Amino acid sequence: MLDAVPAWPAVGSIAGGAGALGLALAIRERRGRPGVDWFLGVFAAQATWCLSYGVGLLVTDPALRAALETTMWLGIVWTGIAFLGFALEYTGRSDVVRSRPFAAIVGFGLLSTALVATNPLHGAFWTGFGFDPVFGVETVSYAFGPWAYLVVAVETVLVASAVFLLVDTLLSYGPLYRRESAAVALSSLPPGLALVAWALELGPVPQLQLAPIMFVPHVLLDAYAFDRAEMFDRNPTTSRAAERTAIDDLADPIVALALDRRVVRLNPAAEPVLGVDAETARDRPLADFLDLPVRVGDAETESESDGADPAGGSREMVEVDSAAGTGRRTYAVSTSRLTDPNGTHVGYTVVLSDITERERRRQQLEVLNRILRHNLRNDAGVVHGYGEILRDRLDDDELVRMADAIERRAGALAALGEKAGTVERLVSDVDASTVAVDEVVASAVADARERDPDATVDLVAEDLADGEWTTRIREDALRAIVENTVENALDHHDGEGSERGDGGAWVRASLRRESEREADADDARSAGDASDGPRSVLTVEDDGPGIPDHEVEAVESGRETALEHGSGLGLWVVEWGAAAIGAEVDYADREPRGTRVTVSIPVVEEA
Repeated sequence: MLDAVPAWPAVGSIAGGAGALGLALAIRERRGRPGVDWFLGVFAAQATWCLSYGVGLLVTDPALRAALETTMWLGIVWTGIAFLGFALEYTGRSDVVRSRPFAAIVGFGLLSTALVATNPLHGAFWTGFGFDPVFGVETVSYAFGPWAYLVVAVETVLVASAVFLLVDTLLSYGPLYRRESAAVALSSLPPGLALVAWALELGPVPQLQLAPIMFVPHVLLDAYAFDRAEMFDRNPTTSRAAERTAIDDLADPIVALALDRRVVRLNPAAEPVLGVDAETARDRPLADFLDLPVRVGDAETESESDGADPAGGSREMVEVDSAAGTGRRTYAVSTSRLTDPNGTHVGYTVVLSDITERERRRQQLEVLNRILRHNLRNDAGVVHGYGEILRDRLDDDELVRMADAIERRAGALAALGEKAGTVERLVSDVDASTVAVDEVVASAVADARERDPDATVDLVAEDLADGEWTTRIREDALRAIVENTVENALDHHDGEGSERGDGGAWVRASLRRESEREADADDARSAGDASDGPRSVLTVEDDGPGIPDHEVEAVESGRETALEHGSGLGLWVVEWGAAAIGAEVDYADREPRGTRVTVSIPVVEEA
């Protein structure tokens, strides 16, 4: 059956070489992309290997046959080197190609080239060269020299290393590069196994080398990777570069630790924090450079009181004298478990976020609030007291009016100091708790009635079953919203209302539940998209003069300017309180006069 194709070993070998040249022509236009130039080198070496052997099988001249055998060995020497270079660059490890170890591999190739070219002088590759025809072709037999065995061994190791890199890519990035990596990895197996079998003289016809013929399936698999799998249109270099960039280009210092807490890697931002370069820090304990106030340990052995969370991470703060000359910096330290794609715990990741400016602003806010709450309150109390005394002792109506204004302004300043204290609490970290929204609203309305008995403050609440008003949010933030919404309506009433016959202050608070499917465009929907779950909707209406547009615009824009300056902290307290519980606030005019404030409060289930 083998005789059906005359000189079939030569035909198969030449076909393998021609296929390699064809693929080289097909990908030449993609030169410059990761791995393409090296793969062109692979095809050049393969074509040299296959064509030299195939043509040699048809040559009977001893000198020419020996020359073609030499050229064939050059193809063997450089195929493995070029294939490893391709695998390194294709999988995003081009830095290794420029390293000293790879330069040593290239040096081995150059030395092998010199030895095979001068083989008649020393016999390092073969001795006893002679014709040994089989299957109608001019095969040859010779004794392998030590360097020939070494070349085959190195070739096998290099190809195996390249296959390992491709398989690692297949496992690491899942289906993204699966077809390309699998096809190229498998394509190297047929010729590689055939080469080892020939070197070890395995098989019934040991003088016939089948590796060049095995390049035919190799070429077919490579053609699939290039065409159907679009190998060079997308490659793992992108993913690996993204991973490296995600760490190296981040402004936050990041340190990767092994299980024994030794440094495996740190990004450039971490070098000034640790006061050491990445190369020096590698494989040394983190404690040599940074004394973290938390343990970096296993979730199974640490409790939350130890600074660890249930997921195996921890959060703390640390102060470090920066080596970059920027003074003492404060970092929030986040420690988490590092796992491989199979979920195996392999180390830890420590992220240090610079919160120096945030901590300074927090301290400044605390100082400012202490001044407002203590000094302003005390001084305003003194002024308020003297205003009362003056008002009671003066007989002149104009002076009494002025003393009364002093008293009222002093009271307003004292209230401002109290609001500053509320702001400080709102911006602090407070845990959520189980809250009955209707009870908080009723309590705030009762306090408003007690504070201003002459005002009319009504409360209308939808009748729900016990527990249906319950949500899990910050109670202090919800109370601040209700208190300030009602208080603003009362404090800014001008006595010319339309709801009472005497024009006095009138406020109505209503509370209802809005389900996920309801849509009230005039009320809560205008405040924001509440379709993500049920909400409790608080509406506070008054018949006062209305809130000036510039004050609402200042709050909604998130800043105050010289032209948009709110007259107090009330609206800001409402805004920040809403942000603390994820509520939405909407301000609208009420007919015939007044303001309608709608607060959409999320219903959060128990944790």
